[in-house]
Amino acid sequence: MTRMKRILALTLSLLVSAALFAGGNAETVNTEAQTDQAETARAKYVFFFIGDGMALPQINAAEALLGTKDNQGTPKKLTFSKFPVQGLTTTYAANAFITDSAAAGTALATGHKTNSGVISMDPTGSTSYKTLAEMAKEAGMKVGIVSSVNLDHATPAVFYAHKKSRSDYYAINVQMAESNFDYFGGGMVRIDKTPAGEKSAHDIMKERGFVIASDREQFNAMKPEAEKQYYAYNTGFAANALDYTIDMDSSAITLAEFTQKGIELLDNDKGFFMMVEGGKIDWACHANDAAASIYDTIAFDQAIQKAVDFYNRHPNETLIVVTGDHETGGLSLGFAGTQYDSAFDEIAKQKKSFEWFDTYVLKPYKENKPNGSLADLMPKIEETFGLTDLTDYETAQLQEAFTRSMGGEVERPKSQDEYLLYGGYEPLSVTITHLLNQRAGIAWASYSHTGVPVATFALGASSGQFNGYYDNTDIFTKLSNAMFAGASVAMAR
Repeated sequence: MTRMKRILALTLSLLVSAALFAGGNAETVNTEAQTDQAETARAKYVFFFIGDGMALPQINAAEALLGTKDNQGTPKKLTFSKFPVQGLTTTYAANAFITDSAAAGTALATGHKTNSGVISMDPTGSTSYKTLAEMAKEAGMKVGIVSSVNLDHATPAVFYAHKKSRSDYYAINVQMAESNFDYFGGGMVRIDKTPAGEKSAHDIMKERGFVIASDREQFNAMKPEAEKQYYAYNTGFAANALDYTIDMDSSAITLAEFTQKGIELLDNDKGFFMMVEGGKIDWACHANDAAASIYDTIAFDQAIQKAVDFYNRHPNETLIVVTGDHETGGLSLGFAGTQYDSAFDEIAKQKKSFEWFDTYVLKPYKENKPNGSLADLMPKIEETFGLTDLTDYETAQLQEAFTRSMGGEVERPKSQDEYLLYGGYEPLSVTITHLLNQRAGIAWASYSHTGVPVATFALGASSGQFNGYYDNTDIFTKLSNAMFAGASVAMAR
């Protein structure tokens, strides 16, 4: 590098450091290696974080709540939003402008567009695409897959499975069990989908000698052993996924802990590739529960901090990339009823998710008091969501939703009007979160995904190439360039 280039690189490094310091928490990211190494170094240790359903609105909402809780008057940046390299990424599928997670994940994992619903194959389901994780394993690196949702869900599945349908859960979780990957952590695969007379994924894992942990004691006891494979899962009260962060108790294993355990188990001289998904950001946004989404975004950031801690010990060899697969919910930081005002302290009043309320309050109430009244439930609504001092409009909305919930009109809305109002969720629960969100100055446009670009952030070796505006397939190319130093890789299996 010429003397002038070194001076310019040093100046850039100082400017980046100053900007991070001004944003607070500068000590969490060491950018000293962001000169020569940022453009040329091979990434030996690669972290790929995917916030499912996470675009700029979800990130900004989390930062707004953190700033409100700290009484600083302005948003407080997340760890990854302080990364020095940032870009925007398009997300469309081969057959749709608005993608699903299978097609978006396939683009990220393989560099190929495919149809919604397809797992790392071409749109016809006749050709399999080799994934970054499979390439890493073939190159001698260790591989880990982590998610806060079921490990046979679309986003984690695209890194190890190849199926025409994301709903073919049994075949997908068998492919997970038969993969040669080193670590799986997060939610449990759906062994309840095992056909009669067939071995479950857990049976296959046991035969292959996996070290399996299903609770905190077993998880804490997991230690790296030569040639061992590891599977750690922890499930919540309502699904085979982790609980929403807002609902977790002390027995729950967090996404950050699964990430840290992955670092411990995967660290070796040949390097590793670890994909970590914040899957419940998406689930919360589908249900239009801003608080649940925000707290899971913060938990996702805490997992990223574990990677940053590792980066600070290995800055010349580590690459961290953070992106979303698509936006969910059409989240808007602004609402017609509050105009230019916002009040994120209203979000801070919510203590549990819509799912917790459905499971522990509304469902038993419907069973035990089929002829009950909204007045009976108001104390629990106030306690759980902080929704008090209702206006006449809010009372009318809650009353209508309560009547529909008590009538069981939830699973399959009978009309388009009902879907637009409640999206197939419990009418009362989604109305509560809508009203609370509106008080905060937050609105939603959908119960599904949207087509807006997502943000991509990068730190470390070869990170400079992630600047700019590019497609999700380009992330695969950039990652493979960083990992394999320009070596050609076969795209098909």
